[in-house]
Amino acid sequence: MDRETRIFAEKHFQGLGECLPSSVGRTPDCVDFIEKPEAFSYADFFKRFLLPNVPCVFSSAFTESWGSRKHWVTPEGKPNFDYLLQNYGDMIVPVANCGVKEYNSNPKEHMPLRDYIIYWKEYIQENYSSPKGCLYLKDWHLCRNTSAEGVYSLPVYFSSDWLNEYWDAIDVDDYRFVYMGPAGTWSPFHADILRSFSWSVNICGRKRWFLFPPGQEEALRDCHGGLPYDVTSPTLLDVRLHPARTHCSAPLEVTQEAGEMVFVPSGWHHQVHNLEDTISINHNWINGCNLGPMWRFLQQELLAVQQEISEWRDVMPDWHHHCQVIMKSCTGINYEEFYHFLKIIAEKRIPSLANGMATETAGSVSDTGLGVQHTAFDVSRITEVLASLITNPDFQRLDTSAFSLQPGDLLQQLEEARTATVSL
Repeated sequence: MDRETRIFAEKHFQGLGECLPSSVGRTPDCVDFIEKPEAFSYADFFKRFLLPNVPCVFSSAFTESWGSRKHWVTPEGKPNFDYLLQNYGDMIVPVANCGVKEYNSNPKEHMPLRDYIIYWKEYIQENYSSPKGCLYLKDWHLCRNTSAEGVYSLPVYFSSDWLNEYWDAIDVDDYRFVYMGPAGTWSPFHADILRSFSWSVNICGRKRWFLFPPGQEEALRDCHGGLPYDVTSPTLLDVRLHPARTHCSAPLEVTQEAGEMVFVPSGWHHQVHNLEDTISINHNWINGCNLGPMWRFLQQELLAVQQEISEWRDVMPDWHHHCQVIMKSCTGINYEEFYHFLKIIAEKRIPSLANGMATETAGSVSDTGLGVQHTAFDVSRITEVLASLITNPDFQRLDTSAFSLQPGDLLQQLEEARTATVSL
């Protein structure tokens, strides 16, 4: 990131704090297509898509060097089952049944990749039908068990990835996935976890995306307040079941071809259908641009839990603690873990910023990833959100005495680091 982009970004967020809206800027009439890597910089992506929180599609030229596009695909453009079996056949993978609705998702089972590919081949031979149903390999953490080297390389546009940086640091989880499935497999209507961004590359095959800007999903709720499972269902036309449907704009629709890369912004609900036998690689990610929406989402989630069990407030010991426990079970994170998330990222950025400033003063090139200006931007965003977290009444109810670094001390370190960036 250069200085001009950093100043542009900080002005964008100036004064918004935790009130940052879900979608900032314009809602496009169509999804922009980025053709040439050499003509599209990180700053271009940052200013045109990341900050305004709007989607785009990158051409297959951006991924043509990936090993998975060479080895996982036959010369005819189909999944290379032989290669996948030889290299990953014994790995256990999660498989969802697209024909069974479980709440607003699909039930999953686990099986060896070998068994799934046997099923997939039979499914194709039987004219895309099986008594086992329509099975979709989803959310396979391939790179948790093996190196991504030779499979794909992280595009620079998505390299400011705090979510996976955090999980890698504590060595518990990650949000890097492989999806595989025959034509007809699909993912029901949803928004990505924790209001993260996501990117998705088709290694082979084609997908159809339906994208709804933040807030549009409210008009799709049924008369009981529930979000739809399938936005292509004719039941959405029934105004008795979906009384606000006429207030919802038509979705942005994208047909993603082999090799192409889709950027899904924060808070955009979407539904995705595989039009052909398809393999894709996906990441969820969070950084300074959607940290505000993440924090606001967590506040909304906790409030929903508090309202759900409000009748027990006066009779349940440690009611506030139980709300945090329930929130974590539903969301995957609570206020304590959110603080540790901010802390781990901050503790990497503060010394990195100091080192970067020193190398710039000495006339050297900064080695801080996307550069010292990006590190300064990160520090600024963490400072603002941490300040909001510390003053939040529900966070103040937590016992932080055992924290290795007290929240107030971390905030002071961040503020001192941010003050030092004035001269940058």
